[in-house]
Amino acid sequence: MSGTNRTKPLITGGPAIILVEPQLGENIGMVARAMANFGLSELRLVKPRDGWPSEKARVVAAKADHVIDGVKVFETLGEAVGDLSYLLATTARQRDMLKPVLAPEAAMKSINTRMNSSEKAGILFGRERWGLENDEIALANEIVTFPVNPAFASLNIAQAVLLISHEWLKVTMDAPLEPAFREPETQPASREDLIHLFEHLESALDEAKYFYPPEMREHLMLNIKNIFTHANLRQQEIQTLRGVIASLERRWMRSRRSQDKKSS
Repeated sequence: MSGTNRTKPLITGGPAIILVEPQLGENIGMVARAMANFGLSELRLVKPRDGWPSEKARVVAAKADHVIDGVKVFETLGEAVGDLSYLLATTARQRDMLKPVLAPEAAMKSINTRMNSSEKAGILFGRERWGLENDEIALANEIVTFPVNPAFASLNIAQAVLLISHEWLKVTMDAPLEPAFREPETQPASREDLIHLFEHLESALDEAKYFYPPEMREHLMLNIKNIFTHANLRQQEIQTLRGVIASLERRWMRSRRSQDKKSS
């Protein structure tokens, strides 16, 4: 169905839609069309298999040119979400991690409240064939999943984006013009801040020989990441934590030097 009307004001904005390693240009075009229908306009791609730009995507997008023209492409997920302070991950499968799970309506209300307080937000969608990896979901604050037929939970990526986009428009059309609460005095941590914390902490834990036995390393680090993403840390809190880690690293270094002197 085509109903483009250029005499009407174009609704844009909303949270960023992030597609991880999308395969076909046609799928990206259908996502762009779904977004444009319900007022979302920021589309980010992480390592699209067939590269970008894509003429196939533009054709299938059915004149959602403002979305296609604004696409941003990233080599890593960390780069794609680095400027966001609130991130949702979509999944149809239950994951073995302690992370809040929201229905689409509640998820869009949460994003709308945060964006009204000047936070930057995004929604993460996985690969067409197997979705998101656990490590990618670990970067998200919360999970959003769709209430579908439990015997047939088979949504393609454009359908999933369409459902989210529809809920976004419903929420924002009824939302008050003014934010429901004042902007916080301290800025929320971005995903980039969080990624640097994870890297710093993992390096320090390596130094402390924490990962034992070695085969437990991935599981232990995943649990640690989920603890911190669940905490919704502020920038100042990230800086404090990194200061604590650096202090411990200096203490270990002094202790090692002292032991080296004694042994020599």
